[in-house]
Amino acid sequence: MTLIATDAKHYRLLPFRFMRMNTGHDCDILLTSDTGEYMHVNDAQLRALSYFDVQASTPFYKDLLARHFIYEPGRHDPFPEMAAQYRSRKDFLFQGPALHLFVVTLRCNHTCQYCQVSRAPLGGSGHDLSEADAQAAVDRLFESNAPALTVEFQGGEPLLAFERVRQIVEWIVERNVVEQRDIQFVITTTLHHLTEEILDFAEQNRIQFSTSLDGPAPLHNANRPTPSRDSYERTVKGIQWVRERLGHDAVSALTTLTSRSLEQPEAIIDEYVSQEFSSISLRPLSPYGFATKIAHRLDYPIERYLAFYKKALTYLLHINQQDVFLSESYTSLLLKNILTPFSSGYVDLRSPAGAGTAALVYNYDGYVYPSDEARMLLEMGEDGLRLGTVQQPLSELLASPVMNALLASGVAEALPGCSDCALVPYCGADPIEHYARQADPIGHRVFSSFCKKNMGLLKHLFGLLCDGDDNVQRVLLSWLNRRSYNDIRFPGYRG
Repeated sequence: MTLIATDAKHYRLLPFRFMRMNTGHDCDILLTSDTGEYMHVNDAQLRALSYFDVQASTPFYKDLLARHFIYEPGRHDPFPEMAAQYRSRKDFLFQGPALHLFVVTLRCNHTCQYCQVSRAPLGGSGHDLSEADAQAAVDRLFESNAPALTVEFQGGEPLLAFERVRQIVEWIVERNVVEQRDIQFVITTTLHHLTEEILDFAEQNRIQFSTSLDGPAPLHNANRPTPSRDSYERTVKGIQWVRERLGHDAVSALTTLTSRSLEQPEAIIDEYVSQEFSSISLRPLSPYGFATKIAHRLDYPIERYLAFYKKALTYLLHINQQDVFLSESYTSLLLKNILTPFSSGYVDLRSPAGAGTAALVYNYDGYVYPSDEARMLLEMGEDGLRLGTVQQPLSELLASPVMNALLASGVAEALPGCSDCALVPYCGADPIEHYARQADPIGHRVFSSFCKKNMGLLKHLFGLLCDGDDNVQRVLLSWLNRRSYNDIRFPGYRG
């Protein structure tokens, strides 16, 4: 609910939202502002605030004033500072797309049960990005005004089309001599097709790798089978090889959670500790591609995921207090939205929506999509979210009817069910997921898995932040100070 006052005694209210958190704490009500400031209050304090009965001499009054929930007419003007805060949170709007994904091939040797894209056989033809389309995509990349660019190669298995990857990197490096952008290259891969030649090239061009590690060997091999039945062993070997050649932080990993994964949170986390990762991403299944066809075997209600996540987070907090550093990427993103004046780099937690404005996908067939998820809908028979082709200038792609529709449905502060939610400063709209699940980019928040997930996680985090446990809060704060590639690109590798 939102309150705005038009009259007052000694102070006036600034716009704010509030929500009962059901945490059991005395200060059970969360107040939030559009600039992301927040406070925990009790019923008596909210009532006093609403009826203008807060006394100016109290610490509560001073907190309200400092956090811009109230102001004193004629005594101080909070609006310039609030405008600066709001501008910082929405700073991404002043830049063009910074994440550019090149889908260089659909060919892959895996048969992952939850795969979100169609895959082609290793020797298949017609499933690789052409040289002409690749060159046009590089032109589109440099038409963005973003000073820092991330170039990600996806598939299928992009190492099966390594010569195209090499070609694109060389074009970009050559042009960047003049452009002088800060460019990061990432290959999302199983690591099963690494060679010394590939690692040499990666070393020369500071290329990083992102892979999938779903947990210990039995779970990983069940989720990500290969004909040779050694997916886990080859993945771990690839991780070690990259680290030996390029350094420990040159490879990151993600886990995708199937129904069987939810039964073993500690085992999954222990695997990441064993492999000496500093970050883990506990991703639920997404409603795209092949994953929807076997959802009855792999999928689960979002409530079950939330129960898993809370149990996993408890374990993570415990091991971090034992001097083992392992952060959870999505928690880190949410904490940045809560605790800093800046937004996270995660596309789905942006409002207006980051699809198209923050990321572009150049598909193997020459079409351009506003996000990885929009591309995956193509494999479900839905091509309505194409922006155009790589041969069209960026200005034309970003002015397409699809982009207009995404932006119209991608401002969370204006959406029904979001506009009066106290958590909206820290959340996003994600019209593509709602389109995939509900055939409507706005969607109905009561039935939204995206909404249930983020609301459940944010409420849990606010509970941890206000419960007074210094050790827990110290760990959570430490997760803000170290960021990996997956904290920026999350959700990352899907193939």
